[in-house]
Amino acid sequence: VQLQASGGGLVQAGGSLRLSCAASGRTFSYYVMGWFRQGPGKERTFVAAIDWSGSSTLYAGSVEGRFAISRDNARDTVYLLMNSLRPEDAAVYYCGAVLRWRYCRIRAKYSFWGQGTQVTVSS
Repeated sequence: VQLQASGGGLVQAGGSLRLSCAASGRTFSYYVMGWFRQGPGKERTFVAAIDWSGSSTLYAGSVEGRFAISRDNARDTVYLLMNSLRPEDAAVYYCGAVLRWRYCRIRAKYSFWGQGTQVTVSS
């Protein structure tokens, strides 16, 4: 699976952005999709994941209630809607694909990654 993330940019604190991750290659719907983020000098950490059907989602505690992950298997695309953005949400956001839901929070288990999209939040 090739993944292409987009939608990042500069937004004021309290604003919203929607990230997209378009997939090509292997069957997108086979995969659990996740979003991770990496701030300067920090590790890449889990943000959100969605199962193959879209019926199950999981969020990091720091984004629960503010971010929403969704997918459109007809378009081979996963989205991350980010509301009420805070300066601490600023990072490069990466989408990834993993086969098993049980591993959705584990970065090392992901088979494929997109190139990342920068999110900057001004205070």
